[in-house]
Amino acid sequence: MQVNKISYVSRVGLRNWKNFQEVDIPLTWRAFIIGPNASGKSNFLDVFRFLKDVALNGLNRAVEVRGGVSAIRCLSARRYPDITVEVELQGNEGVVWCYALSLNQDNQRRPIIKRESVQKNGQSLLVRPSAEDKEDPERLTQTALEQISENRPFRSVADFFKSVSYRHLIPQIVRNPADFTTRPVKNDPYGRDFLRRMWETNKRTRDSRLNKISQAIKIAVPQLSKLSLEMDEKTGIVHLIGRYEHWRPSGAKQDESQFSDGTLRLLGLLWTVFEGSGPLLLEEPEISLHPELVRRLPSVFYRLTRERKQPRQIIISTHSEEMLRDEGIAPTEVLLLQPSPNGTEISLPDEADIRAMREGRLTAADVLMPKVAPQNIHQLELPW
Repeated sequence: MQVNKISYVSRVGLRNWKNFQEVDIPLTWRAFIIGPNASGKSNFLDVFRFLKDVALNGLNRAVEVRGGVSAIRCLSARRYPDITVEVELQGNEGVVWCYALSLNQDNQRRPIIKRESVQKNGQSLLVRPSAEDKEDPERLTQTALEQISENRPFRSVADFFKSVSYRHLIPQIVRNPADFTTRPVKNDPYGRDFLRRMWETNKRTRDSRLNKISQAIKIAVPQLSKLSLEMDEKTGIVHLIGRYEHWRPSGAKQDESQFSDGTLRLLGLLWTVFEGSGPLLLEEPEISLHPELVRRLPSVFYRLTRERKQPRQIIISTHSEEMLRDEGIAPTEVLLLQPSPNGTEISLPDEADIRAMREGRLTAADVLMPKVAPQNIHQLELPW
């Protein structure tokens, strides 16, 4: 076991991040984010993607792809203009890390670090601005997180951020990636290189994963007996092959072009649980899936992550009542987003909600989804 290995994000603190003026919320190994449209579910997930971008590509690039500091800063920001992201990380052997980053912009609209700190079990390993930063302000355009020479004492934090995965597989892109890009892509969250990534996985590992996925996916497609990958030697294109059982003894074969949207999306969701090690961010995984399948997703995800050598944190945004009907979802795993005049607020279920779920044997769908329903929804009617 690696002493410095980090397992999961246990707390998130935000100030002036997009929809959120101020947030301080605990997380567990699994989290379900619910709230009305435009309440900030995607923007909350983007906190983790932002930290990954900073660690991989640097602060300037991470801010640039999000439209600049002004586009990131909460519209409700008032006296305190800086943007702050702070995360607490649980490591092996009880080690607790804390990384905090505050930023703003200079006169040239470049992102500038106002504060950066790292703590390990409460002991400060980094505090910025440092004396060197004050002598050379240009240093504040780069985080210590992205600099190998600076992050050695807490490189496990940088590596953990780099391990974050965001997946929102789009079946049409998986079927025809060339229609969506003319250049090779790598690690595309929408699926342009999905089949290629599967093919490049060690064959023994790939076959083992596909076998497990085949067994799980039979819930949705009972006739599917086997999944495999084949490469067209003429074109170099990788195809996903499904063998289906029917009245013919040898069955029939189909490739990804003939798979339904739901089958492709479910397969992609199950594969991504195995792919990678850090937090997995899933946005509305219920899309294209039958409600009965959606209801089983939480338990399937849980089982697959626990079968791994290293468990994996999964953070899911959803609008689906069916998903939250899983009786295994604990109240502490659900984050409720509520828009307000001062920005979106995030909270855990209160004591009354928890008591209602436990004593009434009710699910999160019964107790919590009504609390985040859009207000005045009855006004959404046509005038004729």
